[in-house]
Amino acid sequence: MRNYEVAYIADPDLDEQALAALEEKVTSWIQAAGGKTVQVDRWGKRRMAYAIKRRLDAYYVFVRAELPTPAPAALERDLRLQESVLRFLVTVAEPVPAA
Repeated sequence: MRNYEVAYIADPDLDEQALAALEEKVTSWIQAAGGKTVQVDRWGKRRMAYAIKRRLDAYYVFVRAELPTPAPAALERDLRLQESVLRFLVTVAEPVPAA
């Protein structure tokens, strides 16, 4: 299992319930791929540097997860098909230091 960071920018028109449902979907995709969610960092609604799909604001969410090596491809496919996700990026991350 490797450490990954999944960053996604969600549609600013989502309400709190829809945003929570989207976050639950992403964590369920991680678990379905055989991984586990380590940490979820919600930045909230922020102004973007440039418009994406005619939107100037978006919700920023960062998820640190442990995933098996082939799992990021399936996670990227699921994120690409989700209409409420404007952009996403899955990267290999450094391990979270133990507290």
